[in-house]
Amino acid sequence: MTNQGDAQLPEVERERKPLALLGVAIPVSLLVAAGGLFLFAWIAEEVMENNTRRFDAAVRDWVHQYSSPSMTSAAKIASWLGEYGVTIALVIALVVFVVLRWHRAAIWLTVTMAGALVLDISLKYAFHRQRPPPFFVPLPHTYSFPSGHALFSFCFYGVLAGLIADRVKSRAVEVCVWVAAALLIAAIGLSRIYLGVHYPTDVIAGYVAAAVWVSSMIGFDHVRARKRNA
Repeated sequence: MTNQGDAQLPEVERERKPLALLGVAIPVSLLVAAGGLFLFAWIAEEVMENNTRRFDAAVRDWVHQYSSPSMTSAAKIASWLGEYGVTIALVIALVVFVVLRWHRAAIWLTVTMAGALVLDISLKYAFHRQRPPPFFVPLPHTYSFPSGHALFSFCFYGVLAGLIADRVKSRAVEVCVWVAAALLIAAIGLSRIYLGVHYPTDVIAGYVAAAVWVSSMIGFDHVRARKRNA
C-alpha cells in the first residue's frame, strides 16, 4: 500500500528502478567518479608544474583564428548561458518541478548545484591559477582553474537533461534532450576559451570535476534506492 504522501506524487516519481539496473548503475557511477578523480588530479598536477603551457597556447591560438564579430557575439551568448542563464533556468526548473510535484527531481537539482558551488569556490582558491590574457571581454576577478562555467553547465544542464529524459515516454524526445544538453555544455566551454578568459585545461578540469560530483551523487542515490527496494 502507498501512503497519502506517495499518492500525491506523479506516477513517475513513485516508480522504483529494477534491482538489476541498480546493480549495474552503482559500480559504473562509482568507477566513473574514481576515474574522474584521478584524471582531475593528473590535470591539476600538470597545470601546477606548468606542463600544459604548450597545449593551452596551441588550443587558444587554434580557436582564436576563427574569430569574427558574429562568432564573438555567439560566444558571449553561450557564456551568458553558462552563468546567468544557469541561475535563471535553475529557478524556473525548481518552480516547474514543485508545481509538477517532482519533489525528488527538485531536491536532486538543488543538491547538485549547491555542491557545484562549493566545488567551484574551493578548487579555485586551492589552486590560485591566474587568468590568461582575455581576447574580447574584461578579465574576470576570480581565479581560472577550474572553469566555473564548465562545471556549472555540466552539472545543471546535464542533470536537468537526465531528470527530464527519465520522465518522458518518447525515445525521440529523450535523445533530443540529451543532444541539446551536450551541445550546450560544449558550446559554453568552448566560448570561455574563445573569449580568452580560460585556458583549455581550465575547461577540461571543470567538466571532469563536474563528472566526479554528478557520478558520486548518482552512485549514492542508487545505493539508497537499492536499500529501499531491498
